[in-house]
Amino acid sequence: MYPELSGTVVVVTGGSRGIGADTARAFAAEGARVAVIGRDQAALDGVAKEIGGIGVVADVTDLAAIEAARQRIEDELGPAGVLCAFAGGGIARPGPTAAMSEEEWRSVVDGNLTATFLTLKSFLPGMQERRAGAVVTMSSSAGRLPTNLPGGGGRELGNPWGAPVAYEAAKAGVQALTRHVAAEVGADGVRVNCVAPGTIRTERTDRYMSPEVQRTVAASHPLGRIGETRDVAGAALFLASAQAGWLTGLTVDVAGGRVML
Repeated sequence: MYPELSGTVVVVTGGSRGIGADTARAFAAEGARVAVIGRDQAALDGVAKEIGGIGVVADVTDLAAIEAARQRIEDELGPAGVLCAFAGGGIARPGPTAAMSEEEWRSVVDGNLTATFLTLKSFLPGMQERRAGAVVTMSSSAGRLPTNLPGGGGRELGNPWGAPVAYEAAKAGVQALTRHVAAEVGADGVRVNCVAPGTIRTERTDRYMSPEVQRTVAASHPLGRIGETRDVAGAALFLASAQAGWLTGLTVDVAGGRVML
């Protein structure tokens, strides 16, 4: 479908499972040479073996670790032509803003927004020097739509507080970061876009959402279902492809129509 991606070096952070792993598989199916970055060596090795790529352990909230991972990828595969900065993390409990601890705030903001910034900081200079590259960042529909409003998702899950405020703020920040960087590096031949998934079926959702809750959430989407990881992977493929060559600074809501802006 995207023959120009064949042979391209693609780096996917958060690539050991879920959306990241399926995105890595999608690029590999197009003939790309894929490196997945994450924290779980065994899971990374499994994905890498499946797609014929490499798995690199790195904490993406640590610039030195990212730089070391990038250097290894360049040594083994070559410089990245596509970067999917999909890693996310941090732990915080839903609840009132004033009840969130500073540690929870920093954990979630670092795991999502800071991690994305540091990953771009490491990989962008090489793309700019080569005057070619495509970056896809990972936000969330929670970065656009407050999840504590009716229809925002929290109430449908029986949680009136919605997602932790730090998560919504971090994911909105990823969208702003994407726009700023896109405007900065466009003249250097580098495009930067963002995907913002809604509710996506993963091992985690199957573990924490009962079938009844999943049906309720599915019914809240105009397309009448929960998203699949392949839906996000497909959007990332398109944004990285030549067919999206005139798109940059864009956030694509992969949310079944739940977010329409």
